Amino acid sequence: MELYLKDHVVVVCGGASGIGLATVSEFCAEGAKVVIVDRHPETLSIAAKLSDQFPGQVHGIIADLTDEAQAVEACRQVAAQLGRCDHVIFAVGIGSGKFGFPFWELTPADWPRVIEVNLLTAVHVAHAFRQPLLDSQGTLLMLSSVAGQIGSQTDPPYSASKAALINFMQCAAKDFAPYGVRVNALNPGMVQTPLNRSVYEAWAARQPEGEKLTYEIWAGRKIEQIVPLRRWQTPEDIAAMAVFLSSPKARNVTGQTINVDGGFVMHW
Repeated sequence: MELYLKDHVVVVCGGASGIGLATVSEFCAEGAKVVIVDRHPETLSIAAKLSDQFPGQVHGIIADLTDEAQAVEACRQVAAQLGRCDHVIFAVGIGSGKFGFPFWELTPADWPRVIEVNLLTAVHVAHAFRQPLLDSQGTLLMLSSVAGQIGSQTDPPYSASKAALINFMQCAAKDFAPYGVRVNALNPGMVQTPLNRSVYEAWAARQPEGEKLTYEIWAGRKIEQIVPLRRWQTPEDIAAMAVFLSSPKARNVTGQTINVDGGFVMHW
């Protein structure tokens, strides 16, 4: 399918690993020019390595977007290097690193950093890139999570921050709509990422020695129990939807929460 994204400028926040990195590659395959913005110290080398496969299409900026000033500076650098910005993908996220069931197994001190990264960083990005998106009548896509829709008890700070991100997306979509800018949220389901493995590790740390399961067995059982299609979702699955939602093919899609989750969350 021709998605008409050739030479569009795409900024992927959190694009140095996981779903963000898969999204970078997917946009490049469509002929877009992509800027990876990430705090990862290897961001520039990751961008350079991708440039071997997609010459002239990949750029890197090292920035900690939890710092509003660095978000503004990243936007300035994108404008200086490429002259415009058509699409922004917010693919930044962390968990608490603890198993939070019941919620009082955590403490209030476990919450602020998760909310700062998962929600307030998205606010920084939306503010910083507001004018370029208005100028291009572009798109803003925020990666949330199915946990933000179902109140997952596994990690309450993570779930709550992702629910708040969906709500912020809806506010932003309403504000941007009169100017032709589309804003959506994309919810991955069960994806084998470092974040998913960290959930397992937090669970395993609380199990008696004789009752611990390997990650593969634990995850496999979870997939069987909660995913109707009974298979993992992959970073590439999420990336494919991210590219579609950013394309003119989705020109009437805004303010929506799209799940790529194998049927995990169904609304009746």
